[in-house]
Amino acid sequence: MRRIHRSFREAEKPRFVVHRHQATHLHYDFRLEMDGVLKSWAVPKGPPVEAGIKRLAVMVEDHPLDYINFSGEIPEGLYGAGTVDIWDQGEYQLHERKADRLSFTLKGTKLQGPYALIHTDGANWLLIKKSR
Repeated sequence: MRRIHRSFREAEKPRFVVHRHQATHLHYDFRLEMDGVLKSWAVPKGPPVEAGIKRLAVMVEDHPLDYINFSGEIPEGLYGAGTVDIWDQGEYQLHERKADRLSFTLKGTKLQGPYALIHTDGANWLLIKKSR
């Protein structure tokens, strides 16, 4: 019988993190572990915690996986200069992945339950907290 080897990380559910980022303006960076990187969206008003709430989420560049645990200062003169704190983190389960839609369940400390990211135009998406 042939054995299939998987890394410890592959055996776990994918992770997410929300960074509270005090840069030029306070915003939240919502990041999903996907395709070997952190797919990232800037959410100016923060992720919704109540069902039915929709928030603008602007897709930004992917970040490396090791950024999932970053907390600290980005020095002046660098892109995103300011204070970054972990606001929430946990695992998620992906239910649907299309070019214009992601549907998933978050299992974090603050964010729990079903969510969707819906592409509207350009880099703009909506992050929606769905009802159970």
